[in-house]
Amino acid sequence: MTWTPPEPMLSAPLPGPELRPGWAAEPKWDGFRALVSVDAGRVVLRSRRGTEMLPAFPEIGAGASRLPDATALDGELVVWDAAGRLAFEQLQSRLQRRGAGAGRAAYEWPAHFVAFDLLRLSGTDTTGWPYRRRRAALESVFTARRLSAPWVLCPSTTDPDTVREWLTWASVGIEGVLFKRLDSVYEPAVRGWRKYKVRETTEAIVSAATGTLAAPRTLLLGRFDDRGRLQYVGRTTTPTLRASSTVTGLLTPARRGHPWTGWSFSAGWGSRETLDTTLVEPELVAEVGVDVARDASGRWRHPARWHRARPDLSPTEVPQFES
Repeated sequence: MTWTPPEPMLSAPLPGPELRPGWAAEPKWDGFRALVSVDAGRVVLRSRRGTEMLPAFPEIGAGASRLPDATALDGELVVWDAAGRLAFEQLQSRLQRRGAGAGRAAYEWPAHFVAFDLLRLSGTDTTGWPYRRRRAALESVFTARRLSAPWVLCPSTTDPDTVREWLTWASVGIEGVLFKRLDSVYEPAVRGWRKYKVRETTEAIVSAATGTLAAPRTLLLGRFDDRGRLQYVGRTTTPTLRASSTVTGLLTPARRGHPWTGWSFSAGWGSRETLDTTLVEPELVAEVGVDVARDASGRWRHPARWHRARPDLSPTEVPQFES
């Protein structure tokens, strides 16, 4: 009988990073959630949405021969750059490669599978085991098989001090922390885990808007680089009606010579759709909440959450753009 991979277990957000008694914590990686299984020599590498990804990541298929047969792992596909930072853009670009192109990409930007859960072991379905037992078995697989690249064992801890240390790893692309109850079974499609994403509050310069200046839908943000050029850094979520009305009175339509004249902006990270924007004078400073995910150019990959306008600050007081 053919084993059918389950839907992935999911997580729900938490407002804080406190590790509670009876729970374990793991770093939250900036990659692609994936499930890999080996069954009678057949390897499946499936995305969270069920897409088969093995043709794009041949190194995972080659490494699967080192796993026990009839075994399945849940984890995260990641790519590290030369500086040891997670390179999400390179990971995403690899999805389009096939055949010889995928082989070259595997050499230039090798992917790793960070395993954080065990769903099947040598033909035994382990999803009904408590997390602590699944975790111990996963560690045993890595030890017994002496697994190395492309396989990486995700750290796990019950020590609050270790969690606090992980939260300082934002510079290498760790998005936050995932929490799992020690006695919990693996529940497909259930949000039984908890996650805390690292976010920071920072400033940027409002330099354009979508919608109208009377009722802006989103605001495009910039920062000056070390050569005095205004660089695009990201876009906000839609402000509340109250915030939008406040911002409206603080925006000035762009005069001739705006540094973004002639630029086009994507509707979303990785999207080819362009935005219909109205340029404004880059004078208003905004305080926004952002997470740690950046693209290779240093831009925020996810929308920034609007906090408030800061007309008391000068654009020269905003942190410098860093690529």
